[in-house]
Amino acid sequence: MPQDPNFYIIVGAFAVLCVGIVSTLGLRGWRDWIALKHAELDLARQGSDAPAPSATSRIEVADLKERVKKLEAIAAGIDI
Repeated sequence: MPQDPNFYIIVGAFAVLCVGIVSTLGLRGWRDWIALKHAELDLARQGSDAPAPSATSRIEVADLKERVKKLEAIAAGIDI
């Protein structure tokens, strides 16, 4: 290991420079990702036509309605 103080100053400066560059690139990537998500949200808000629910979600809703009816019948004391 060199004992020259300039060596440590140069290595320290290089390390600070590398951390600064990585931080700057990370911040720029984060801002670009946030801008992309904002654009996606704006695009979703502009679409006034709501897509039709999928078949699986319709089946799940029908199943839940049936369960609620059964629970209401049980609470009322009616046998199904």
